[in-house]
Amino acid sequence: MSLLQHLHPSTVHFPIALLLLGSALTLLHLLRRAPLDLKVTVWLLLSLGWLGGAVAVLTGLLAQVNLPPDAPYRTVLNFHIGAGLAVLVVYGFLLYRGWLYRGVKAQKARQKRGVATGDLLDDETARTWIAAVVVVGALLIVATGWYGGLRL
Repeated sequence: MSLLQHLHPSTVHFPIALLLLGSALTLLHLLRRAPLDLKVTVWLLLSLGWLGGAVAVLTGLLAQVNLPPDAPYRTVLNFHIGAGLAVLVVYGFLLYRGWLYRGVKAQKARQKRGVATGDLLDDETARTWIAAVVVVGALLIVATGWYGGLRL
């Protein structure tokens, strides 16, 4: 087994933990009854998890380069790769939207409309789609792990 094949399994655990914990805290923040400000923690966990996920995807892609194209597990591996990339897209979308929401133009537009929220996680109109995004992201993480760690 090459060094790259050893690197991928050792790089996936932190992104999995960070993204799943970030998703759980996002849902807790969105569905809370008592005031509990988890925004800084959520954005930090999701950002670090996304960066770690990018490293995990990169090491995974490099590790599979020399595998035979007609290997019997290629279908499972392709699903694993696709789901891993989908995780990056889903969480990247949420991080990008949060970044845009905090931008100067967006803040000025909200001030003109009289909306006081300064963070996407506190925007009442975005709560449903944010919850859907983190649930889909968490399910993709589970599917990626299932078809990667258990099947390959």
